[in-house]
Amino acid sequence: MLDKQTLVNEALVQAQRTTFLDASFEPVLDRLVTALNTEASLNAVGVGFHGARLRDLLTNRLRMEAWIEKHPEILKETIERPIVVVGLPRTGTTMLHRTIATDRSLLAPIWYEVRQPVPLADDFQHEDERIGISEAEVTAMLEAAPELAAIHPMDARAPDEEIMLLEHSFMSTVPECYAHIPKFGDWLYEQDQSAGYDYLYQCLQFLQWQKRKKGQTGTRWLLKTPHHLHYPEYLFQRFPDAAVVQTHRHPVDVIPSYGSMMTALAQPFTDVLDTPALAQNWAEKWATGLAKTMNYRAAHPAAPYLDLYFMDTVANPETEIRKIYEFAGLEVTSEALSEMAHWRAFNERESRPEHHYQLADFGFDAEGIGDQFSQYIEAYF
Repeated sequence: MLDKQTLVNEALVQAQRTTFLDASFEPVLDRLVTALNTEASLNAVGVGFHGARLRDLLTNRLRMEAWIEKHPEILKETIERPIVVVGLPRTGTTMLHRTIATDRSLLAPIWYEVRQPVPLADDFQHEDERIGISEAEVTAMLEAAPELAAIHPMDARAPDEEIMLLEHSFMSTVPECYAHIPKFGDWLYEQDQSAGYDYLYQCLQFLQWQKRKKGQTGTRWLLKTPHHLHYPEYLFQRFPDAAVVQTHRHPVDVIPSYGSMMTALAQPFTDVLDTPALAQNWAEKWATGLAKTMNYRAAHPAAPYLDLYFMDTVANPETEIRKIYEFAGLEVTSEALSEMAHWRAFNERESRPEHHYQLADFGFDAEGIGDQFSQYIEAYF
């Protein structure tokens, strides 16, 4: 069993702090710990994994507070006109994000930064110790679930999703990736997400300050996470000048693949995983998220969205990337395009193992997915 107070006390010891300056997250953490104890049917490995992850998040929060106390100028950093890639998972968002992030005029969160946003030393000129820690974590994840290598490219040194920064507020869907806790997910969906997005903004301020210390000169952030589909109103509330790129792919080609990925992530941590229930829960979440974004766009027709299709980004990546730059009011240089082409050449999908799955493995059929996502399919396909 997980115990919230024990986790808090252990984090305080690890961070060498006596208290949290901001403990407003505790009610959400209470609900999350209760859900993991009562809904998730965790095995011993699962209890250890979730306990360690929650303790790390708490420790990171404490250490960030200490850094901001020492360097209050961190909170003077401004996050201006971020480019935010959203869309269902498995729609090419990772490929777009990592390709465009090779442009050094932009800033992107790196895996090791989002998992370990707090430096371990006041040294920004040498190899970051967090990289080794994150590389070990990636290795452990692939050892626990080897099939992940075929589903999602995992690299501690590559750009990744800011949802792992948002996770530090305990107001993200990340815990649901490693445990089937639908009641918690339903509860969280109905909560005010402002605190989570405020904390995300602060994390980006901290990372931007660090990148400046490292000599990076990018001026605009390139962000990416499907999570924002659920909360467009909070995204624009906190980032009012964001430019949002929404990627599209038919749900029949997306949802079963994502069910496979979520199964691979959750399977090691329970002995009684109901795979169809897990996959169906995620399908419902994404159908709701797409409807949320569609309704927001209908109510805010001037909201800055650019629609791209998966097959177009695969067939004509440079053309689609040029669309993004024009949409964001940026000039794409020949040097940047060359770097992007070089990255794509060495990161082809074919270089990873083939991803095998069947719709029926997760309780899906094409007709059922079509019905569940009918509003979205009618609008975009």
